Amino acid sequence: MSTSDEKIKKAFSQKNWNEIKTSDSWQIFKIMAEFVEGFEKLSTIGPCVSIFGSARTKEDNKYYQLAEQVAFTLTQHGYGIITGGGPGIMEAANKGAKRGNGKSVGLNIHLPFEQTSNPFIDQDKLIIFKHFFVRKVMFQKYAQGFIVLPGGFGTFDEFFESATLIQTGKIGRFPIVLVGTSYWKGLIDWIEDKVLEEQKNISPEDKELFTLVDTADEAVAVINEFYSKYLLSPNF
Repeated sequence: MSTSDEKIKKAFSQKNWNEIKTSDSWQIFKIMAEFVEGFEKLSTIGPCVSIFGSARTKEDNKYYQLAEQVAFTLTQHGYGIITGGGPGIMEAANKGAKRGNGKSVGLNIHLPFEQTSNPFIDQDKLIIFKHFFVRKVMFQKYAQGFIVLPGGFGTFDEFFESATLIQTGKIGRFPIVLVGTSYWKGLIDWIEDKVLEEQKNISPEDKELFTLVDTADEAVAVINEFYSKYLLSPNF
């Protein structure tokens, strides 16, 4: 037993310590159950695009309206839509998918504060996760591309993780589209000036992992152009 384990053990009775160890072991099965449910529900959905963005974006915001139009346009090209299932940009994207009669998938998450599922998700394609990392696997595995609208830390996490997995060869290349030049340009400039040019922490070709656009038609064109070179198929 490690020194840290010894210190923790002193804070608990032997009975409580054993219960903690048992609980950790059983947690593995809870995680497995989330993976199984996700794989079973999503394995037959066909080509989809994941759309990310802030849960705080209101309906009168231009990016809410843009997310809805992006999703609608994608459905007219045969894609389903996957979102995080919540409000804001996620709701807008599911709304656009519904309006376009496309598949509308929601991968929601239990949070300390309430996040209810938006009403535009196909009910047979709604999954509620406890673990962020299981949820992110589903986004990666079952999407043909990522479209990223303005958001906060969660949106950044999803963007950078996908870029990292492609950069390191852990997943196959797929298109990542950032929507909103005025929002993303500062970040892109910092990546080019500091991360690439000044510190050499990425390679010049890593800039090609994502594309910056401003309109729904431009975003969809990036997805279509990428897959015009390949047979469109799910990522499994």
